[in-house]
Amino acid sequence: MKILVMGLSGSGKTTLANRLNKYLGYTRINADEIRALCNDWDFTTEGRLRQAKRLKELSDIPKDSITDFIAPTAEMRTIFNADITIWMDTVSSSKYENTDVLFETPIDVNYHITDKDAAKWTKLIYEDIMEWH
Repeated sequence: MKILVMGLSGSGKTTLANRLNKYLGYTRINADEIRALCNDWDFTTEGRLRQAKRLKELSDIPKDSITDFIAPTAEMRTIFNADITIWMDTVSSSKYENTDVLFETPIDVNYHITDKDAAKWTKLIYEDIMEWH
């Protein structure tokens, strides 16, 4: 199962993904860490698409993975092709104005998180996943 935790910078993506993964034990992929490993800080549209493709390839390797990635556009979310999408809709803007302008509101998500109560959401999402699995 491939899980995407997406949303603006500062929304709590990494916090929720890390907490959820303590229960799931999936392969964890953090978009910022991958950018650092690849020394690729290109935030142009092309650079962001390259990152979406890179994260897709990395998350397809293990049987189960959880990735936190801004995934600002519908195209990038389609490229990533998650089984479960969690939208962290907890901030209205981030420290990156160019990302805020680019960000497209997701239409089809499994979880729409509107508060930063990671403990509550971890429990609810984990219980749902265990029912599906």
